[in-house]
Amino acid sequence: MKKTFFTCAAALLFTGLFISNIHSIQAQSGATAVLDSALLKAQLDFIHEKTRVYNNFRAIREDLFLKLKGNMIDTLNASKFEIEQLNSKLTERNSRIETLNSDLSRTRNEKDEAIRTKDSFSIFGIQLNKVLYSLVMWLIILGMTALAVIMVILFRRAHQVTSQVKDELLSTQKEFEQYRNSSREKYEKLVVSHHSEIMRLKNS
Repeated sequence: MKKTFFTCAAALLFTGLFISNIHSIQAQSGATAVLDSALLKAQLDFIHEKTRVYNNFRAIREDLFLKLKGNMIDTLNASKFEIEQLNSKLTERNSRIETLNSDLSRTRNEKDEAIRTKDSFSIFGIQLNKVLYSLVMWLIILGMTALAVIMVILFRRAHQVTSQVKDELLSTQKEFEQYRNSSREKYEKLVVSHHSEIMRLKNS
């Protein structure tokens, strides 16, 4: 009877240990799967759920701790590598932006210079704007036109004065000729009269 009891107890104990080992193996297999494939947050949540707190200390198996530690280091290294790559890309992009800004500034300067060159030209080494040049030329043309009109008016007035003076001179010459002829006639008459008077006196 005792032998049968010990046999049953041993069988139950063996069965319990076997089931416990199976659960342990399954738990270890599940933990390994989570720690191998899940994200870091999911791994921490898994450890938080599967471990217990004793006297304000959380008990975690050494293999799980080492696995989690390695995963955290790998994640940090990967994040650091990704950050370095992003910084390198950012530096490269900033360099390209500076180059593009420099090219844009140079292109704008060239465009402004081309516009200034198109809208102006050089006279005696002086760069003049076409609008200013046109304004100056029109002022010169208007000034010369006004001067020509004034000269024409003065010429006509001088011509009129000359014609008037010429007419007055001709009139004066005619009057002088008439006066000379009348004076000569009067002198001749006076001479004849005087000669006649002398002859009369001689004869008497």
